[in-house]
Amino acid sequence: MEREVLLTGIGGQGVQLAAQILAGGATLEGRNAMLFGLYSGVMRGGNSDSTVVVADEPIQAPPIVPHAWSAIMLHPKFWEPLEAKLTDGAVVCVNSSLFEGELDREHWRVFDIPATDMATELGNVMGASMVITGAFVAVTGLVGLDATVAAMTEAVPPYRRQHVEANERALRAGFDAVAALAAPAWEQVGVRQ
Repeated sequence: MEREVLLTGIGGQGVQLAAQILAGGATLEGRNAMLFGLYSGVMRGGNSDSTVVVADEPIQAPPIVPHAWSAIMLHPKFWEPLEAKLTDGAVVCVNSSLFEGELDREHWRVFDIPATDMATELGNVMGASMVITGAFVAVTGLVGLDATVAAMTEAVPPYRRQHVEANERALRAGFDAVAALAAPAWEQVGVRQ
């Protein structure tokens, strides 16, 4: 079984780091993962998209997928092109701190996560991507929380090590903010932490 995750936001929000964490966490748990990041030449404010494919067997799908099982929307600015790829019943975690529009709640399982507000309350305004990633893994069980934290610790570059503790707090806060396994990724999944 394969699960595709589309991530979108603007440069500087941590979209690429969140994708690395999901893919890294999956490999730490013994699953297969592919990652494809796409971002504009602008460091801050341009589009930043990523696709992660996680599977419990060898991956058949390329990292650029025509349809997806789920999405994480950190910012609505570049959402429209990804929206068309979502299948019926897709899991969508949206940063409700920044999104005020309408989503197709009839066809998708939408989870509103006030990620930016939560990160700000934690004193880590740049941690919204960690909050929503923590919520996503709680809702789906795609990756366990411990593997997510371990993957984050590995993915943070040496010159950013001072952020590891704050990122872990944000991941755990997001995880605790939603109903665990509200939209399971795998047919038989236990609560993995």
